[in-house]
Amino acid sequence: MLLLRVQSSEGTRRVECDPLDTTMDLFQKVHDAFGLSGFCFALFRERGNKDEINSSRSKTLKSIGLNHGDLIYLAPINGALLWPIDSPMNSHTSITPSASGEHDRSEPSTSSSQTSQWKASASFSSSSSSNGSQEDDVDLQLWKIDGKIKRDRDDKFCRHGANACCLHCSPLEPFDEAYLKEQKIKHMSFHSYLRKLTAGVDRGKFVALEDISCRIKLGCKDHPPWPRGICSKCQPNAVTLNRQVYRHVDNITFENPQIVERFLDYWRVTGHQRIGFLYGTYEIHADVPLGIRATVSAIYEPPQESSRDSVSLLLPDEKEDVVDDVARQLGMKRIGWIFTDLIADNMQRGTVQHVRNIESHFLSAQECIMAGHFQNLHPNPCRFSPGGYFGSKFATVCVTGDSTNQVHMEGYQVSNQCMALVRDSCLVPTKDAPELGSIRESSDKQYVPDVYYKEKDNYGNEVPRLARPLPVEYLLVDVPASTPLVPQYKFMVDPMVTQFPVENRMVQGHLQDFATLSTYMRQFSDDQFLLAMSDFHVLLYMATMDMLPLKEHMGPLLEAVRTNDGAKALEWRHSEQWGTVEQLIAATEAPSASGAARDDHGVSGSGLGGGAKWTCPHCTFINASHLSSCEMCNLPRS
Repeated sequence: MLLLRVQSSEGTRRVECDPLDTTMDLFQKVHDAFGLSGFCFALFRERGNKDEINSSRSKTLKSIGLNHGDLIYLAPINGALLWPIDSPMNSHTSITPSASGEHDRSEPSTSSSQTSQWKASASFSSSSSSNGSQEDDVDLQLWKIDGKIKRDRDDKFCRHGANACCLHCSPLEPFDEAYLKEQKIKHMSFHSYLRKLTAGVDRGKFVALEDISCRIKLGCKDHPPWPRGICSKCQPNAVTLNRQVYRHVDNITFENPQIVERFLDYWRVTGHQRIGFLYGTYEIHADVPLGIRATVSAIYEPPQESSRDSVSLLLPDEKEDVVDDVARQLGMKRIGWIFTDLIADNMQRGTVQHVRNIESHFLSAQECIMAGHFQNLHPNPCRFSPGGYFGSKFATVCVTGDSTNQVHMEGYQVSNQCMALVRDSCLVPTKDAPELGSIRESSDKQYVPDVYYKEKDNYGNEVPRLARPLPVEYLLVDVPASTPLVPQYKFMVDPMVTQFPVENRMVQGHLQDFATLSTYMRQFSDDQFLLAMSDFHVLLYMATMDMLPLKEHMGPLLEAVRTNDGAKALEWRHSEQWGTVEQLIAATEAPSASGAARDDHGVSGSGLGGGAKWTCPHCTFINASHLSSCEMCNLPRS
């Protein structure tokens, strides 16, 4: 072992190295020893920035002549700011270097317990990062929570009074492995992971969460650009895939079963698969220490082309910005996406085939790439990331069949490593095996670093494998998805009312037009206006309808729906804009009362036994009165 002294404008540090360490390892250890914000620095053998030490993967410290006790010099490149403003270099806390290169921080005499340490780590950086990214409200709430897992007094082992605590009853940290294993929590929450990183004496001063990069660094002047040249300074490092130990979202909850049932109506009618975007909020999830729950209040279905086996989102969505703006005014945001993979097994029993399991796959490589793409579009603001963002809370939900051939939901996210591979166009699906992906090979247009994963061989040893192909389970993070025992309704639901059609469904009986709006509104009395407007799809149609778009005037109405304020909704009903809509509705021809009466008495109808026709609650098909199940979807009459 050899000990090197590194001198900088902010002081001297000692770094412990091995003679066989590469110069790249030396740069990394210097970076860690000084707690630098980046690698924009150079190392020199002599004063005055002379005899530079180049970062290399092949040159060792012994080969370049560095010996025990040598003094080297650190200097920033082009005046780069190596230490952040709140760096311990600029604080009044003394740091004493040790022989191992680690730093012993002397705490002030008024230092408190471990609980105050995470508060200090949370306050050293504001909720807004250096690039202006604002953390989500749920993150700000979690930073104010202690996060400790409370334990009751153990009558068997505790020998102290009621106001004291000991090893057997003292609170546990939210990242305690034994507790997580006991509670069968597969992944710790992201905030528990952050508390684990900031639990030391440095209080998170040296924590820097950075996503990996698989791209060549631009601007290298030592050689021609790729493919004519590359060097260790601009070449991305090789990637070893690891199963992610934390997850950004710990649970996906649909407020009520009707949200998913309404989404599944399209498959019941056509047999085609469907994709939708989840709109809702992020909340604290009490079942997991410092957990986050994605609560879904509505599903928006974008324009798409679908078949029995595939879905395509290549169609442009001109209403996307309007949808996001309406959702924002309703207190929601886009928090995930949902898709179906359903193949009917027995139409009479209403069962589906079980196609996704441990023997086949849970998510295909193409679906992982899609999930990574969406997560890159919705990054997670994080105060510990130099770029302001790290990972994503965007969730994926697959509706498929379970082992009993019943419809159920599965929730997932892809890892941060998968997001980087998708962002840098390194990950591609395979042709014949949905459970396998593959890493691109380098070409004249793109350099792709080596990507490895580890698996056990016949002797139980972990050996690295080149990710061509790659099992996608290395990229997945499980997230439970369900509905609560007690349904919740952000948008009020009346089971006696025929629901308004969902957007972008090009199926007879599911088309949105003004006549459909007129028919829908006639179901409500004047004092039920708030109930009529408590439908996300109705509000979207009103904001985007061609005849009389109301988006610019719907602010008070959306506020009334968000706060469930009936008086405010009735006040907006008397506005000039809605008055015009009511006049148009009144001018729309209504069904004749005599025709309805004849239908009730069986005079006019199918002639097959008389009686009133009934509308299927699942696919809205109008059936003859004598039928006990829907003629279109074969589901029973309810």
